[in-house]
Amino acid sequence: MKLLNKIWKNNRSLIVFICLMSVFRSAIADWYEVPTGSMQPTIVEGDRIFTNKMAYDLKVPFTKIPLIKISQPNRGDIIVFDSIAANNRLIKRVVGIPGDNVEFNNNVLIINGLQLTYSPLDESLKNANKIEDLLGVKHQIRVSKRPSPIQSFDAITIPDGYYLAMGDNRDNSADSRTIGFVPHEELLGKATRVIMSLDYDDYYLPRKNRYFTKL
Repeated sequence: MKLLNKIWKNNRSLIVFICLMSVFRSAIADWYEVPTGSMQPTIVEGDRIFTNKMAYDLKVPFTKIPLIKISQPNRGDIIVFDSIAANNRLIKRVVGIPGDNVEFNNNVLIINGLQLTYSPLDESLKNANKIEDLLGVKHQIRVSKRPSPIQSFDAITIPDGYYLAMGDNRDNSADSRTIGFVPHEELLGKATRVIMSLDYDDYYLPRKNRYFTKL
């Protein structure tokens, strides 16, 4: 007991700081490393993403127990979630919300009967970057020039409490096309900004041009 009292007395400020930071990261906001390119070109491997954990729910710290439901994701939101189906933490873009009827035809989304518009950007031998207008939310996507079985699916209606999420790198993403709808209770928060980024292919040097980039 004397040892504990001594540790507390000598390190009180540090202990309080660690406790407050732990609560902050558990219930308010956190940052996550992105290890894959499934969200290219919006997010690249090595990005550290700031996530607002109060965007949709206020939860009991260190648990997944919701206290207050604040809102639900909108189309175009980039969400972070712990997927039971994928057994992994994922980051994807919401393209369909409860009640939406969504169809995907040759990398073209059709939502509630409205076909989205796409504007070409740059392209390479394998891929093409485009601007997708997600019913008012414009963002970049990347599509492959090679045919793929995940470039199309029949019309589906999204049930209450679930979301349809896809990677911006449309032909290189394990998302709702393979793991199914995302349940609301799996959501960790909304990704809003790149805090920092390290280039894995260049000795982990920082990509300063990506620091504090808004998503």
